[in-house]
Amino acid sequence: MSKHPTGPRQKSSSREKPEERNPVFTGKLIGHRDGFGFLKPDQGGDDVFVSPREMLKAMHGDRVSARLSGTDRRGRPEAVIEEVLEHAVSRLVGRLVHERGMTLVIPEDQRIKHDVVIDLGEVAGAQPGQVVVVEILDPPTRYTPPIGRVVEILGGVDDPGMEVEIAVRKFDVPWQFSAEALALSEQLPEQIRRADLKGRVDLRDLPFMTIDGDDARDFDDAVYAEPAGTTRRASTRLLVAIADVGHYVHSGDALDRDAYERATSVYFPRRVIPMLPEKLSNGLCSLNPNVERLVLVCDMVVSAAGKVTAYQFYEAVIISAARLTYDQAWSAMADPEGSEANGLGPLHAALMNLVRVYEALAGERSERGAIELETVETYMQVGTDGRIEKILPRVRNNAHRLIEECMLAANTSAADFLKRMKRHGLYRVHEGPTPERLKSLRDFLKLQGLSLSGGDDPQPSDYAELSKKLLVRPDARLLQTLLLRSMQQAIYSPDNAGHFGLAYEAYTHFTSPIRRYPDLLTHRVIKAALASKNYLPSFGGDDLLLSPEATADASGQPPKLDADRLVWWRRVGDHCSAAERRADAASRDVEAWLKCQFMRSRVGEQFRGTVTGVTSFGLFITLDSLYVEGLVHVSELGAEYFQHNEVLHELRGERTGVRFRLYDPVSVLVSRVDLDGRRIEFRLVPSVVRSVRKQSQPNREGAEWEAPIDDLDELEGGPWPAVEDDAWPERVGDPLATRRAARPSGLAKASSLGELVKPAAGLKPPKTIKPERGSRAALLTELAAVTTAKGGKGGKVNKPSKAVKAVKTVKTV
Repeated sequence: MSKHPTGPRQKSSSREKPEERNPVFTGKLIGHRDGFGFLKPDQGGDDVFVSPREMLKAMHGDRVSARLSGTDRRGRPEAVIEEVLEHAVSRLVGRLVHERGMTLVIPEDQRIKHDVVIDLGEVAGAQPGQVVVVEILDPPTRYTPPIGRVVEILGGVDDPGMEVEIAVRKFDVPWQFSAEALALSEQLPEQIRRADLKGRVDLRDLPFMTIDGDDARDFDDAVYAEPAGTTRRASTRLLVAIADVGHYVHSGDALDRDAYERATSVYFPRRVIPMLPEKLSNGLCSLNPNVERLVLVCDMVVSAAGKVTAYQFYEAVIISAARLTYDQAWSAMADPEGSEANGLGPLHAALMNLVRVYEALAGERSERGAIELETVETYMQVGTDGRIEKILPRVRNNAHRLIEECMLAANTSAADFLKRMKRHGLYRVHEGPTPERLKSLRDFLKLQGLSLSGGDDPQPSDYAELSKKLLVRPDARLLQTLLLRSMQQAIYSPDNAGHFGLAYEAYTHFTSPIRRYPDLLTHRVIKAALASKNYLPSFGGDDLLLSPEATADASGQPPKLDADRLVWWRRVGDHCSAAERRADAASRDVEAWLKCQFMRSRVGEQFRGTVTGVTSFGLFITLDSLYVEGLVHVSELGAEYFQHNEVLHELRGERTGVRFRLYDPVSVLVSRVDLDGRRIEFRLVPSVVRSVRKQSQPNREGAEWEAPIDDLDELEGGPWPAVEDDAWPERVGDPLATRRAARPSGLAKASSLGELVKPAAGLKPPKTIKPERGSRAALLTELAAVTTAKGGKGGKVNKPSKAVKAVKTVKTV
């Protein structure tokens, strides 16, 4: 049932005043590319439609007070804006133009439909056509446009790198570090000091290695594995060493405040906006080869069945022995006698130990029922001028999967540690499908002769079972796309609800603290727990609305006002989730810009493509050879009315019966490229319209398909953006008129970690890691008594038993 922001609608009396029938409510205004908007009420409930005329009173992002005025043509509640309470936009980026004797700036953000008027004395030397940043001096009203002045000239629209300069300002991505943060980073040493080694486990003799992509820009993690026994079914000792960012970035200092504001690094082709200054992200914290680095280690015992049977966390120092790319590692894994393997020398044996633990973990993943979907990830080859030369599919191999499984094992161990120690932190939460999306998916599957098990509460294993069945079908990618779209987006939250896609009861992010703030917070929680303390994020007192009793204590017990802590952690989780979406939006915007530039020289050319989206206003087509998506507007499909069937994902002509469905192969002509709107338009080749099928095809089976490529980011990505039926405007011939053209924009009980165990009396503990002959004495002991047993009192870490030696620490000189 629809919820109104002012409560249930009551039958009104004719004697009631309008303000009594429709009381004022407040909310955030969300603009739309087509000029209308929606009001998101502060008190929750459904969004309320705001007409283009009312949107003239305020700007996208403003907080306003409003009143319900009736319903729109679709029967949706409609609001009129009473007052702007908070202005969200103080600066915006756009293009300077002269029109009708006036100097205007047309915003790049198409959710803002107000052209900003610039006084002649406030242009700061900017020329028409240049991209500028404008400060808003007077906000808009119902009758007057916003007034502003130019405060920064970015350059010409075709200048190299302009797409990134626009995106970071358009989406408010923090791209400049504060002077305080830069000064603090400059005070850091160039290399590790002897005092930094105090109390750390010395792992410098172990051959850790990093395995990353060719274009990797920071190295958070290094891995090492060693058999924990001599038999074939023996367990494996897996060490995942993660850069100890928290040693240099302290809670509440200037570096921490800047890192929190960014919350994530943002990656563009040829450029990155890092979460931390370069001295840390590419220097002191990056696990570069052949240099000492401080790390926080997740030390695990993995059984032959792929279960993590024990783990411990501790601070250490390592020296990475090698930096391998995925292709190098895969070549050495696949051909032990090949040149890559021979080039590794003694490191090849260490790599094969990692392969052994990967195979065990991958087997357990399948048994657990984690969802594996086949997706196509692409990357751009960019020239020296910053423009695309090629768009290519990114091929995943077992080296990618090896590192992924090692990171998953460490992340789940960290999540389990938070639970067992009863500490607040941020979990990576990925909930199951909503009832509405589940119904839509089931309706479509039924028409294909398929079904999803699990009733109203399907589990990850039900999705995984169906996904495997699809592999033999030629329409597998279509169906797996729909499975992916039915899922929700993953978020950061202190309220653990499990990870649906990965089939984990608890999951967190621990392995990338250089580029993700939630990972840094997880490190701090773990370190505090190891010291029998509680950790609460602190940012110099700013916005820390907690009672004094909620500060960290040394008792190891939950705080007295635990609810206060939870509220603060939720705020931090919401911020990190929003920052992640902001980074994704900025990256997509840059990619769309570059693809439009890439296709401008191809207008008039013909390509083969595939229908990857069906809406009431047309078909989205992805070109098979170029991996670029564009729109065939419904007006290009024929001189008849087309009905949109949301269940079948098809458009069908009422007169001819011609049908266009998701994943149909087509031939198209590139007809238009709109750089301002980030939009590419196609036109169907006439023969396609004549030959397209008129009857639904039967289930198609028997084709061979490659094994699915699992992509964690894609799996967590949630539903694709919903597109309003009228989100795409009609054709307009005037380029100025089209500059604003819109573009679409139940948890399984997974196998838990094994009980943390002590060796039974009379049994030998698992084999310890032995350094190379002639090196330092054995550095590590077994995990038995160091890890925390389930149900331990007070959440304290158990001390080693007398029969087990403590881990060796580095003596401070």
